[in-house]
Order: sequence, then C-alpha cells, then structure tokens
Amino acid sequence: MRNPDETDLISATGHEIPPPYAIQPGTRFPPGATAEADGVNFCIFSQHASRVDLLLYASADSLAPFQIIPLDSEQNRSFFFWHVFVENLPVGTYYTWRMDGVGDTAATGRRFYPEKELLDPWAQIVSDMLWNRRLACTEQDSRSNRLRAIVAEPLSRATSASHWKQVNLEGAVIYELHVGAFTRHPSAAVRHPGSFTALKEKIPYLQALGVTHVELLPVMAFDTQDVPPGVAERGLHNYWGYSTHSFWAPHPGYCIDPAHSAQEFRDLVDALHAADIRVLLDVVFNHTAEGDEAGPVIHFRGLANDIIYHLDASDRRRYLDFTGCGNTVNCNHPLVTAFIVHCLEYWVEVLGVDGFRFDLASVFVRGDNGVPLANPPFPWVIVSSHILARVPMIAEAWDAAGLYQVGAFPGMAWSEWNGRYRDVIRRFVRGDPGLIGEVATRITGSADLYADDKRKPISSINFITCHDGFTLYDLVSYNVKHNEANGEDNRDGSNDNLSWNCGVEGETDDAAVNALRLRQAKNLLAIMMLSRGVPMLLAGDEVLRTQRGNNNAYCQNNALSWFDWQFSERNAGMLRYTRELIALRRRHPSLTSDRFFTGVPLPGRDIPDIAWHGARLNEPPWHDLQARLLAYTIAALRDDEEDLHVILNMSDQSVEAPLPLMRGRRWHRTLDTAQSSPADIFTREHQQPIVAGIYPVAPRSVIVLEARA
Repeated sequence: MRNPDETDLISATGHEIPPPYAIQPGTRFPPGATAEADGVNFCIFSQHASRVDLLLYASADSLAPFQIIPLDSEQNRSFFFWHVFVENLPVGTYYTWRMDGVGDTAATGRRFYPEKELLDPWAQIVSDMLWNRRLACTEQDSRSNRLRAIVAEPLSRATSASHWKQVNLEGAVIYELHVGAFTRHPSAAVRHPGSFTALKEKIPYLQALGVTHVELLPVMAFDTQDVPPGVAERGLHNYWGYSTHSFWAPHPGYCIDPAHSAQEFRDLVDALHAADIRVLLDVVFNHTAEGDEAGPVIHFRGLANDIIYHLDASDRRRYLDFTGCGNTVNCNHPLVTAFIVHCLEYWVEVLGVDGFRFDLASVFVRGDNGVPLANPPFPWVIVSSHILARVPMIAEAWDAAGLYQVGAFPGMAWSEWNGRYRDVIRRFVRGDPGLIGEVATRITGSADLYADDKRKPISSINFITCHDGFTLYDLVSYNVKHNEANGEDNRDGSNDNLSWNCGVEGETDDAAVNALRLRQAKNLLAIMMLSRGVPMLLAGDEVLRTQRGNNNAYCQNNALSWFDWQFSERNAGMLRYTRELIALRRRHPSLTSDRFFTGVPLPGRDIPDIAWHGARLNEPPWHDLQARLLAYTIAALRDDEEDLHVILNMSDQSVEAPLPLMRGRRWHRTLDTAQSSPADIFTREHQQPIVAGIYPVAPRSVIVLEARA
C-alpha cells in the first residue's frame, strides 16, 4: 500500500507534510500511544488480525495520512498485541489503525473491516472533528469521517493529593452535575460556557452550598450523534454522554483546546481539590457507542468483537442487549476486565479523580453468555485494586434487562444508588399511607439491605432525584412525563415517577398550589439530609430548576437542560434553605455516622441512640396502615452536639406533637418546612427555645428541633 501523493495532501489540507519516519519493532506494553524522548511506541490489541496498518495524520482535518506503516506479524506482534515504535514522531500527531483478518461472523463473532479506520481504545486524547456517525454505519470506506486519536504529552501523576485523604464516603454530600449544562446558559456569565474551565469559575458556588463531592455525568469522550433517527431529525444530540467511545480520554466537547483535553480536565480536578471538593465520575462501561449490528464501526468491533461484547450464541452476528443501547460489554472476560481496571487506575493516578459511579452496573455480573454469575470476578477485581481500593465505588445496581441488585451487589466495599430509598420517600411525601416502617428503615441507613453483609450505612446512596427523571420541582409539579420535545412521541422516559402535582399539572398562578409545592420540595430535601447514608443532590434542585415535565432530557442541549442561574436569585429562599440544611447535616455526627442505630443507650447517656414516636411519645405506628406521621429522637454522639427531635407529618392534618423531656436541655426550633423563608430554617445563633411541651405541626411538614442547655 502506497503513501498518498504529497501534492494531493498539501492542496487538500494546507499542512506541510513531514518526511517519513523510521520505525523499530516497539513493545507490547503499555497499550496505546506512549510518547518517549526519541519517539512514540504504539500498541493495540487484536488476537485474530492478520494485517495491521498504523496511519499517521498531520492534523485533525487532514483528508489522508502522511504515512502508513504496515506492521509485520513477526517483528511487530507479541501474543495478541501489535506494536511499533516510530522514531522522533512528535507529540500531537493524529493516528488511526486499520485491521484485516479472517471473519466468520455468524460462527465466531469476529468482524474485520479492511477499509475502515479504527480508533485506538487506549487513546488519551481524541478528535471528533470529522466524525459522522451515519456514514460510519455504512459498509463503504468512510476514512474522511473518522474519530482520530492524538499522541498525548505524558502527564505525571496527579499533583493534588487530596483524593488519598478519605477512602470512604462517611460525611459526604454528593452533588450530581452535568459539566456542559452547569455553565452553558448565558446567565452563567463564564468565559468558555460548557467547558471544564468554565466549571472552575463556579467552584465558589459549590463551596457556599456546602457539598463535599461533585459527581460529574460522563466526561469520557462520547458520541453526541448517538440518538434515534427521529431525535436526530429535530437537530437534537446525545447530551448526557451515556455513549462512550474513548474511555481513557476526556470529552473534547468540554475543552477549550481538545488537543489538551487531559490537562484541562486535570486542572479542573486540581481546582476542586484546592477547594476541598472531591470528584466522582459517572462512568459507562456497560456498553459502547458502537451500538448493535447496524451501528458504526469505531474500534472494538473491528479489533476484538468476539471478546469485547456479549454475542448471541445461536447467531454471533447479533449482540445481546442488557443495556437498552444495542450492545453489552463482556466485562468478565479477563482482557476486558484488565482494560477497565487499568483505565480507572489511570483516571485516579494521573487525572486525580476520587471515585466512580458505574452506570447499569448489574451488567458487571454477567458471564460470557449473559447469564448472571454467582461470583463474578469483575466487581471484586475493581475494589481489590491497590489503587481503586482507596477510592469510593458506587454501583447503579440494576440493568435494562431487569437484573435488580440493590442490597445485593457482589463484591466488597461497593456503595449503591438506593432506588428503594428514592421510591419509598417519594411515596411517603406525596401522602401514601402505611409506609412508616419502611420509611424508618430507609432513613436509618437501610440496615435490611446492608447489615447482614457487614456493610454500613455509606453503602446506601440516598437520593430523591437524579439526572434520569424529574427534577425536584417537576416531581412536585407533574403527575405524568411531558417528553414531546424529544421527538419520540412521549414514549421515552419512565412512566412510573411516584410524583404528585399538588393539584394542578404543570405551571400555575395558584398561590396555594405553589406554596404547597415549595413545602413538598423542602420536605423531600429535609428527609434526605436527615437520613443516615450518603445524600446525593441533583444540580439545580436547590434553586427549583425545572425541565417542564421532561423526565428524559438526555438529548436536550438547550435551555431545557441548562442550569439557569437566574433561578438562584428568583428562588433565593430555597437556595438559602438548602445551604443551611446541608450545614445542619454536616454539624451533626449523629446524622453522618457510618453505624447503624441500635436502640440502646449511648455510653454516659440515659437515652437510646434513637427512640421512635408517633402522635404520642414512644408509640410509633408501625402497624397502622393509615399512618402518615413518624417522629423520632436521636441522641448526640459528642458533647458539642445537640440531641435531635424530628417530626415527619405527611398527612393533611395538623398535629399537636408532644416533645420528649431532655434532662438539663431545652428544645430549640431549627427547621419547620411549613414556615416561610427565612423562618423555615434557623442557624444556631438565631434559634429560640420552645417553652411548651408540645409543638404544633402543620400538615405536610417536617420539623427538626435541637436540644441544648
């Protein structure tokens, strides 16, 4: 195969063509492109390829390579890896691979595309300037519409060491945010909207809010064009990022200069660490952007299709889909496990992140044939890594095929998104009766799910809302989803939202309805922040951000999804309430303790660590199928902490609630969601003592009292 004519290249791109570079055999480790003082070592995996070419490009928009390097199976292959060293090749060179081999797709699942260029799966920087998903799905050569890898400048290990200080989530308050949405709205008033750099400008806001961790929706490079045809016809894109193609590379769309994406991302991490905020990444290893058999050829499909993906045993041309996204990654294959673990270690050691949340993590327990394994190695290997064992791992413990493992996710040291917590608290606050027993279990750490396995309350990530579903405001404003703007005739998104619109669907001028919605939003946040376990707040809920009833805004890169910073002024009372609520939680070790309550007295105290009540003291309504009120008293764990008394009244009736006597202490009102701002929550110095032995509890309200001398 010849190199393209230089005259053609110069006229097509305007770039000067470098001379051909000399090559050496290279080495099989590490995979990817590794820049050294005297050149670059390239290595890629393909067990069954018989011909391998490395293609080098001068720029992101070059239409043809300036050098094509055929690899020799004797000189450039070790085991299942192909490698070559290119002397004096500069950092910043763009490259792709091309593979050929014997494919017997129906029998073996092997696929080869000799005319298609493949992206390096280990690429640490990628360019999507010429990417066209539609063309990539066709069989013809689409060389001018490819994703390209870039030889990266080597980064040293992360200089910020804050991510080694804390190995678990005790005391954490997580804030889930989308990098683009957080600063894309004009009201954000940042220099580079929607970028890693712009997010740094909002760190003071995060500090003032009081969160300890940000959980970033996918920032590994993803395919924005991966949406159904009807969605694409509306000019919409995959915005959330759950369509990863380059697991080692930050998303170029979040960068000022995509060629320096790794450095820009690490600068953000360092800035957050300097503000004592840790960084969790939402990662998507359950499927890739290649989709099903009609999807594009990006990398794995042309390298090791039969190893990377779950295939149908009866016809290995077809992909098993446990994710709802067309394919499923075969995570328990040893080579796939190694790829993912090494990738995660890179994000921790080099890019400095502090932990991960895994999308549709129940995929991780499926064996080669897709059947769940009793003892799947992959979840254990992750939390056994000497690097990853030091940072939190959070599982979304279900998949799209119905495998639900909340409370039973295998492996040690995993935390889980607690979907059971979300569901029962939503039902309780909207007024469903007979839930008191389960509510008590959930707000005390879900011992029924975790205690028997010797796990702790931090195993439970408690959340009311997340990116997937209604925002907090929409949860109290809509009974049904309104996803018409997505272009799928409102078929997409969940139909089971456990929401209540407070009497009117959507926006209204009814002052009473709006007041009730505000109270309900405060109730939901209060219960979450008063629960043992780890609370997770969706970005914008603190200012009542709305998506106008859209509960699946994955394709809405517009004002519907963006964080409108005008809400922080319009709903300043809610923002203040949330800040003080987080501060209340963080100053009470009895709320953040990573121990389950026992119901027995604490050392040196004559009251139990928790006591349960109903409308009467010490008479919890465990067996009352109509009960919608629960009260409880929590004993302080330290001398400088106050005891707490909490009343949750989700009924539509007022209650005169008796207060327990506390020897040498008096109750002070801290929080009452029935009160208007700023009387809804008081800081310590502004609290007034309660003289009477009862407290008038309004309907649908949460009360918190603190006892002090």
